[in-house]
Amino acid sequence: MGYSAPADRGTTFGGAAAAGGRSLKVALLLPLGGFDQTAVIAKGMKQAAELALFDADRNDIQLIVKDDKGTPDGARLAAEEAIKDGAEVILGPLFGRAAPGAAAAARASNVPVLSFSNDRTVAGNGVYILGFSPEQDADRVIAYAARNNKQRFAAMVPDDAYGTIIGAAFKSAVAKAGGTVVAFETYPAGANAMIGPSRRIVEAARAAEAAGAPIDAVFLPGGQNVLPQLGPLLTYSGFDAGKVKLIGSGAWEFSTLGSNDAFIGGWYPGPDPAGWRAFQAKFSKSFGQAPPRVASIAYDAMQLAIALSANAPGQRFTVANLTRPGGFSGVDGTMRLTSDGIAERGLAIIEVQKIGSHVVERPPTTVGGTADATLAGNLDETLSGARLSGTPPRVN
Repeated sequence: MGYSAPADRGTTFGGAAAAGGRSLKVALLLPLGGFDQTAVIAKGMKQAAELALFDADRNDIQLIVKDDKGTPDGARLAAEEAIKDGAEVILGPLFGRAAPGAAAAARASNVPVLSFSNDRTVAGNGVYILGFSPEQDADRVIAYAARNNKQRFAAMVPDDAYGTIIGAAFKSAVAKAGGTVVAFETYPAGANAMIGPSRRIVEAARAAEAAGAPIDAVFLPGGQNVLPQLGPLLTYSGFDAGKVKLIGSGAWEFSTLGSNDAFIGGWYPGPDPAGWRAFQAKFSKSFGQAPPRVASIAYDAMQLAIALSANAPGQRFTVANLTRPGGFSGVDGTMRLTSDGIAERGLAIIEVQKIGSHVVERPPTTVGGTADATLAGNLDETLSGARLSGTPPRVN
């Protein structure tokens, strides 16, 4: 089944309005202008939302697409235009920095904003962030490690805003698990700058072992831009993956991670890969190219809007409906929106293999209750699987 969506921006598409005035208009705000990587990602997310609408086969739902330019002012203007066009809910923006602009326009009309960001500082007061949370990543993988006899931890985190957030989350998660932080290092970007922190972590592991209280696991939440350089540095410095388990964040999910022996057998949190593989296969078949990993958030967000469309206009996107205790289930598994605007997600624990990865603990089937709305329908029936991997959605 092929599908070609409109290429122009600022357009509305979908079927004719249903009788009785129960039609729904959904706004989608993305930084679609230009030809850089951001625009490529935004285009993929737009296509994913369109695909969700196409899959639903609903002629009473319209998607209004606006270019938010990736800025607060751009998002505010785009939101104002979409609300003037009749949008009842806003999907996007992609970036946390643009979300306050959309929210400023949306709150006056009591229109909720489902942002694709994972920036907690913009959540709440009508804004819900759908991106994957660094805090939830750390909680999940540390809790799993602790249940598997890992109690003494070290960490190496990036010396940037993400590192500050996930480093604090790591320390909090270790404390909650009753563990101990033995060593903690930060590293700037650049292979040469990583040498010193890598050596210090290895030296700390050796000293702890010599003292009879070895480090059980090292938390390394970097992504595809740093791990291929950091792994060999650890190995060169004498890191022994047979004695110390490497654990990471959802940013570990990329296909070549297992090419470095240090990471083989390591654990990281993420959505069950089965849903993504199935979605990826269908997207690729529909558009002739692979989707950006974050596209699944746009697909699920559109399906969430569709799932709530059965309610009467004005009663669809209430706080009670958006934060229903059972949450929703989609491509990326179970998700429950909280009253403070956070998406709580059910995450699997995945183990790195030489080629690919293996789920060692499935995600919980519920998050805060029993899932009572399936976003993507029956994935086994609607999507065909493909064993490919990507990077979990994380957009600041």
